[in-house]
Amino acid sequence: MKDYAHPEVLVDTQWVAEHLNDPKVRIVDIHLDPTLYESGHIPGAVFWPAIGTLLGEDWQINFDTQSVEDLCGRSGIANDTTVVAYSEQNALAAWVFWFLRSVGHADVRVLNGGRQKWVADGHALATEPPAVSAATYTADDPNPDLRALQDRVRAAVGKDNAVLLDVRTPEEYRGELFLLEPPQGTERGGHIPGATYLYYEDALNEDTTFKSADDLAALFESRGVTADKETITYCAVGIRSAHTWFVLTQLLGYPHVRSFDASWNLWGRLPDTPVEEGDGRG
Repeated sequence: MKDYAHPEVLVDTQWVAEHLNDPKVRIVDIHLDPTLYESGHIPGAVFWPAIGTLLGEDWQINFDTQSVEDLCGRSGIANDTTVVAYSEQNALAAWVFWFLRSVGHADVRVLNGGRQKWVADGHALATEPPAVSAATYTADDPNPDLRALQDRVRAAVGKDNAVLLDVRTPEEYRGELFLLEPPQGTERGGHIPGATYLYYEDALNEDTTFKSADDLAALFESRGVTADKETITYCAVGIRSAHTWFVLTQLLGYPHVRSFDASWNLWGRLPDTPVEEGDGRG
């Protein structure tokens, strides 16, 4: 990991194993399905259900300051706590990283390879939730340098010095699916016109760890995603786009990257946003 721009944001399973009882470290397990946590998690990890903590029922991210402070406080996270995020679904951990950095948390890390790597490396899982002492937490307002709002995305359409990077499945990109299901009612499937396509999992090895810095650089440069351009990542609800934001900013050191966290959940519901279907080649 030494060749990454910010290798300190990744930890391996041995590092986590050595810090299981460190009072300054809090491990966060995040899932869409709570039964995954209940069936076995890293000892001492607290559970964040994605829906109801970071996402509202409308699939929009929840940046309410009081909610963030309550979530972190009851999870035993203070402002100086080292937070290590992991999941069975790898995009979620990078999303927690992006979210906490957005509200000003300085020391957030991602377990490279997630739960799968923890198990593959022979580490034990626990089924009982930990006893957690509440902490006091103060959250900042969302950092605008990490987010792309709708107006910024609209302004980037058709610009040569900007890349709109769609990291969803091919079926979503072509317009066959909307939030992983066929579009219903006024929902519009497709992608932002001119968007570059790159599936987010292409950044991973078969064991779900991140590819090397050289391989990642070659992958993104092959799609015209270079450090000199403004890049806006997007997906369906901002989870996968945060994963690609993490790769570009933290592993490759790209300086001009934002995640469009409202993503297709917003863009595809608005009546006047430009939408292109198919593979984008006419």
